[in-house]
Amino acid sequence: MINILVTGSNGQLGNAIKELENEYSSYHLIFTDKKELDISKFDEVQEFVLKNKIQVIINCAAYTNVDKAEDELDLANEINYLAVENLGFVAKKNGIKLIHISTDYVFDGSSEIPYVENDKTNPKNNYGFTKLKGEEALIAINPENSIIIRTSWLYSLYGHNFVKTMLKLFKEKEVISVVSDQIGSPTNADDLAKVILQIIPAIKNKGIEIYHFANEGKCSWFEFAQEILKNSDANCKIAPISSKEFKSKALRPKYSLLNTEKIKKTFKIEILNWKESLKRCLIKTEEI
Repeated sequence: MINILVTGSNGQLGNAIKELENEYSSYHLIFTDKKELDISKFDEVQEFVLKNKIQVIINCAAYTNVDKAEDELDLANEINYLAVENLGFVAKKNGIKLIHISTDYVFDGSSEIPYVENDKTNPKNNYGFTKLKGEEALIAINPENSIIIRTSWLYSLYGHNFVKTMLKLFKEKEVISVVSDQIGSPTNADDLAKVILQIIPAIKNKGIEIYHFANEGKCSWFEFAQEILKNSDANCKIAPISSKEFKSKALRPKYSLLNTEKIKKTFKIEILNWKESLKRCLIKTEEI
């Protein structure tokens, strides 16, 4: 039995992992949020790890409100950087595998081809900046058998995300406007959760490794919204707008498509196309 700590378990990814718990009888998954475990406190994490004989940490905890991070830098920094650094020190001290989730927003969006893991980072907003600091802290600590997985445009049936927002707006409005000049790939949290649990036994590396995971294919937010509409019974109209027309505090990368070849080759996994994966998610919505 492998004892696995899942932090930030009430978020999208944490909930997606919970759904898969019964499929992994050799894993003992221990789910925590800030009430049960404050990962920004080293002694608290160290004590929890020893008491529960933790062998793997999956860090799903993150400050993810991109616009609010422009005003709440200290809080974003605490969760996305300082807490991550703590987990890195605990993992190194106790010989624990650490899987940390990061973001496409560590890039500035100036590329015209999908980003590979060692491309230059240059975040455009505080959210991306704090996530990058978390990555850099782990790289400096360099715990064995630990990985960083960058993902993009995460959605699920839980929490706040683009898919849930669109479904809500489709019911409330006749016409909505969606940005059409930012390109990336939506990622179903279910797919990321499956991959994380699947690859745990195969993670064997001396220094920390970075991987990219997102569903296959690419689209704009506007095309993403169109596909959600297509798979719903709503009659809403969607109008494309530019990033300049969309009022938001934080700048977002124009292009943040992630190259996923490394994770596919290393762990011999296949990744679903984003349209197919979205369909599966929306079918689940109907079943609930």
